Amino acid sequence: MSPDDFPPGSVWLVGAGPGDPELLTRKAARLLECAEVVFYDALVGAGVLNLAAPGAVLIGVGKRSGRHSRDQATIDRLLVEAALAGKRVVRLKGGDPSVFGRSNEEVAALAAHGVTVRICPGVTAASAAAASAGISLTLRDEVRALTFVTAHARAGESLDLDWPALASRRSGLAIYMGRAAAPEITRNLMAAGLSGATPVLVVVNASLATERVIRGKLSALGFLVRAVSNADPTLLLIGAMADPLRAAPGDWLERSQLPREVASRVPRSQVT
Repeated sequence: MSPDDFPPGSVWLVGAGPGDPELLTRKAARLLECAEVVFYDALVGAGVLNLAAPGAVLIGVGKRSGRHSRDQATIDRLLVEAALAGKRVVRLKGGDPSVFGRSNEEVAALAAHGVTVRICPGVTAASAAAASAGISLTLRDEVRALTFVTAHARAGESLDLDWPALASRRSGLAIYMGRAAAPEITRNLMAAGLSGATPVLVVVNASLATERVIRGKLSALGFLVRAVSNADPTLLLIGAMADPLRAAPGDWLERSQLPREVASRVPRSQVT
């Protein structure tokens, strides 16, 4: 990476991906190696943080549902202060910084102080979840649109979403932070006309060794998520593309249980 790409006093918002360090982009890895200060989210694991330079200062500013360690204004202030002190700063965000990552607020805060800020995209959780489940997020002639939704709401407030639009039978839904709101999601989608038999996938810890993929139907979604811990990042995929019959054919599911570095090298004829 050229020094001009990351001069002192500048900030990069970097997508850390869904968790597996091997899913970082090469650019993200290089930026981490160059950073002097790294502000990271709670969902960014040790495997990703270990890619930072040995002398880098690592500062956790992560926010988790019900356990906000830093408010957004504080995070903005810390980024500005580090940049104005002449540091090369990485703001490391889970998934992609521009998908429910509040990147616009941090870009605006930095730009207001004359700080150069750029964004390095990352693999978002929906893509990782679909890959783990062996499905496509879209299906020709059946799922021609995909909607990303966050189910996060303030305590005591209901989800303010366009449920009739989300209940379209020719589209798919990827719902972030949907575990706690699963009963409300089910109730509203079915009230808007979506069949209770619509396939759903509950993907927990996508891309990590602790990953789980739970398959079922919309009417049972509230029951399916009961097996998921409050602390586990959970993504819901709802629509025809979540049908297990749509998964990759043959022995793909058996191969997917092997360690990733092994599964990629084992010939199909050797998997029993």
